[in-house]
Amino acid sequence: MSLNSVVESVTSRIIERSKTSRRRYLTLMERNREKGVDRSRLTCGNLAHAVAASSAADKQELVFEQRANLGIITTYNDMLSAHEPYAHYPEQMKLFAREVGATAQVAGGAPAMCDGVTQGQEGMDLSLFSRDVIAQSTAVGLSHGMYDAVALLGICDKIVPGLLMGALRFGHLPGMLIPSGPMISGLPNKEKVRVRQLYVQGKIGKDELMKAEMASYHAEGTCTFYGTANTNQMMAEFLGLMMPDSSFIPVDTPLRQAVTRAGVHRLVEISTKGKTPRPMAEVVNEKAIVNAIVGLMATGGSTNHTIHIPAVARAAGIIVNWEDFSDLSAAVPTLCKVYPSGPSDVNKFNEVGGLPTVIAELADAGLIHRDIPTVSENGLEDYAKRALLGNDKNVVYTPAKPSSDVEILRGVKDPFHPVGGIQLLQGNLGRGVYKSSAVADNLLTIEAPARVFNSQTAVKEAQKAGELHRDVVVVVIGQGPRGNGMPELHNLIPSLGVELDQGFKVALVTDGRLSGASGKVPAVVHVGPEAQVGGPLAKVRDGDMIRVCARTGQLEALVDEKEWNARTPTKPHRATAGTGRELFALMREVAPSAEQGASPMQFMMDRELDEIGDDVEKGTEV
Repeated sequence: MSLNSVVESVTSRIIERSKTSRRRYLTLMERNREKGVDRSRLTCGNLAHAVAASSAADKQELVFEQRANLGIITTYNDMLSAHEPYAHYPEQMKLFAREVGATAQVAGGAPAMCDGVTQGQEGMDLSLFSRDVIAQSTAVGLSHGMYDAVALLGICDKIVPGLLMGALRFGHLPGMLIPSGPMISGLPNKEKVRVRQLYVQGKIGKDELMKAEMASYHAEGTCTFYGTANTNQMMAEFLGLMMPDSSFIPVDTPLRQAVTRAGVHRLVEISTKGKTPRPMAEVVNEKAIVNAIVGLMATGGSTNHTIHIPAVARAAGIIVNWEDFSDLSAAVPTLCKVYPSGPSDVNKFNEVGGLPTVIAELADAGLIHRDIPTVSENGLEDYAKRALLGNDKNVVYTPAKPSSDVEILRGVKDPFHPVGGIQLLQGNLGRGVYKSSAVADNLLTIEAPARVFNSQTAVKEAQKAGELHRDVVVVVIGQGPRGNGMPELHNLIPSLGVELDQGFKVALVTDGRLSGASGKVPAVVHVGPEAQVGGPLAKVRDGDMIRVCARTGQLEALVDEKEWNARTPTKPHRATAGTGRELFALMREVAPSAEQGASPMQFMMDRELDEIGDDVEKGTEV
């Protein structure tokens, strides 16, 4: 099947738009390879420090034989369920590396916060910017120059994008993301939502709610809904940065360990000292980024990735925008219904075909680039295969089969929707992102009076007081990167869901963002320019009629144009001190828009690289 014309066109314009920045990035990576810090160029004193704690055998290989050495960046902690399994990964990986004549060292650690714990709390204001801290921590670990390839241990929310952003600045090295897998399924998601709404209505107490929550999030492993964490795994597979079919193998199973072992062996093969070196800078190219966006649309993944994919792309010198997302969404059908888009979780999705079936369908339809280099030997072809445990306890791969349950996963010829799960809405209120895959067809158009708020707490108080018991578009301002660090507003969904279930027309419009489990409430998020910098959301007044239409792509305040233009934007209330939020003041001051990736670090780095761009390309030492 030839490549879809829209996919081809979007890819071509991304390549053209990124021509200068991508060239400079690749030139800088080549400079790092030739002149940057490397074990072969360390002094005797440098090297002695780096191997002082190693075994005698490892010292021999690291110093005198110069065998491949893997650098492990771990985001382990035992509070975060998805990352608790990583406690013993480094020791296991060192054994796996020795099996193929290589070594491994923990290069460094990076923080991993849980958005599920900080949801609705002050600590959530640190969440998005923790991605930059993770990227910087990754760079600190790799700065020692001891490594021939990089193993990234991370799964959740900001963690995977942060790891990728940091590792891509060492893109002359091969890299691989190694997940730990989802927890076994707990309380059905539909029941979890029902209990939450009963609590909001005051029909049950906190103890009963607590029991339901603990039955949902009950063990080690990734949460099983298709939110940001699991969308990260999809993104990494579509980028070709993980072992094929490794996203949703359950935690702590023989197959999970076998895939990790195979990943370590493969990483040694593609290391700078391996048989077939495959630098990360070559794997994450323009085609791979397009594949990741296509995967997002086809699976109905998290809206957070309309921030994360641009940020990861920029780390590799590639510039994408929401027009690219919008055009690809119009060409890519929705193939999956996984909670919050449907009742089933990722474990069930994986059982009925999972990502190998999705990739096979998209490849056969010409909707993704087949000709991309990946960490796997045969490129994207390998990702359309199912991982199984062979009789010898090693991984074997077989071709993906069609879905065994079309209520969860369908083919391109019979999709759930002919277009992708995420759309761009725009108008006189700015540009924002809308997750249509989780919204009922009869709610794709909402026209109702506005009620404006400065915080999610104020929204919940108004709902409890009965003030939202009507048709309403809830507008929450001051929630963007420069406003308060852009915390997720997921706590609003149960409250607004109650009003929706009463038959009212309800929508949310905000310059903030939602959890990957944003659910059934029509919501336009990441609206930019944000209110904090005078964006049009700051002009909305209580009672203004607002039109939110996913069918036409409209995001409009139905206000007389002359009156609208004469309005002075409201300056949102800004509370940013306490719970460590003041430590991130500098980040808030320079953060770029959500569409640009919302990374203050990236913004400053791009500016600096622009200033020395000519020197980079001329090979002048910088």
